[in-house]
Amino acid sequence: MESASEQDSDEKPTIVKRDSGTLAAARLLDIVPRLTIDVTHADETGPDAIVHEGDMCRIGTHSSNDIVVRDPSVSRFHCRLSFVDGHWRLEDMGSLNGTVLNGVCVRDADLGDDAVLRVGYSTLHIRACAGTERSVPSAPSFGSLIGESIAMRKLFAFLEKVAASEINVLIEGESGTGKELVANEIAQRGPRSDRSVVVVDCGAVSPTLIESELFGHVRGAFTGADRDRIGAFEAATGGTVFLDEIGELPLALQPKFLRALESREIRRVGETKPRKVDVRVIAATNRDLEREVNKGRFREDLYFRLAVMKVHVPPLRERLEDLPLLIRGFLVTLRMLDRLHLFPPHVLEQLTDHEWPGNVRELRNYVERTVVLEEPMLALQGERSSAADVDITVPFKLAKDAVVDTFERRYVSALLDAADGNVSQAARSGAMDRMYLHRLIQKHDFRAGVKTGK
Repeated sequence: MESASEQDSDEKPTIVKRDSGTLAAARLLDIVPRLTIDVTHADETGPDAIVHEGDMCRIGTHSSNDIVVRDPSVSRFHCRLSFVDGHWRLEDMGSLNGTVLNGVCVRDADLGDDAVLRVGYSTLHIRACAGTERSVPSAPSFGSLIGESIAMRKLFAFLEKVAASEINVLIEGESGTGKELVANEIAQRGPRSDRSVVVVDCGAVSPTLIESELFGHVRGAFTGADRDRIGAFEAATGGTVFLDEIGELPLALQPKFLRALESREIRRVGETKPRKVDVRVIAATNRDLEREVNKGRFREDLYFRLAVMKVHVPPLRERLEDLPLLIRGFLVTLRMLDRLHLFPPHVLEQLTDHEWPGNVRELRNYVERTVVLEEPMLALQGERSSAADVDITVPFKLAKDAVVDTFERRYVSALLDAADGNVSQAARSGAMDRMYLHRLIQKHDFRAGVKTGK
């Protein structure tokens, strides 16, 4: 998800043809899925007849669920139903007593159009209904975020409302989907846009130092604390604190963190005097925090304090129609829009067959590799190939070395060609140590035309 500031020049490749009109003015139709659910509770009251609209239905005893079940044997966040690729899917959320679908205990399964679900001692009869049409009137960008798919247009429309407020936000999504970009756009478009944004990666800080990172410390508080230090909350007073990978926050620190959110006060490590702070908190995670709450690894009260507003960033595999726009955006950022010819329609068509487990980050890496090698790397499809395409008679190490050797040869060849054989220049272009590049040149026998000028 990159800047779309230069999208007016040059024609971008397309996978799906659009009928008419500009993207900015297009009003797409979204089908909102519907379910009818008859709930018979453990006390045999009911059935409660419920109609649910939306692509996510959460079931459990907590009042925040879409379907609240009156049954002590049901977990707080027991299971959820998700509408994915045109059908409903059931996922157990690590519940204590399990989820039974049509008489079979399951963790993850297709629901079907008519199903009987048992959670604890309660029964839910679930039927899929015809969805209703709704327009999605959003432009295909939101600052540095771009996407013309329905999923992204819905996200942009939602972010407009979220950014205008000052409430805490929890951004959920897989690694590589662009959660930090979403957080930045929310902060830059909100009421505190003229104040600082302080970023803390909770997964990159030692558990013994995370409290100091957030709240600061005084001199002598612990070994190595040779001076007073302010933490992220004090540094961001009046502005925003972005907590990346909040799911990695140590359980022992979570009560102090919750207290800071509720009282708007912090105490530096080694200090007893409270200090007032005024910050907006935006948190992000690739973990499922509801599942973490069920497992006792994340405090329920802290989860709800953070998730006043939840934003879900869709994975790339759910918005493959955005591939052309994203590729073009990366080329603009790299200032290599003249390499757009490396991504013709047949290449884009093949890219839609890839699962993209690394999401937009993986796509950017693919674009950068293609630009360096100056040819589409269609071998990408092999990452999702069947076992029949792998020769298991070859030892793993030899097979891996063969793939690495092929990449090294192609990369070094392209690097030397771009530098006209000048090793020093090639090393600088590839951000490599010159002696290491020399070893690769010798390894792959690139002797002709190699220069060693400074």
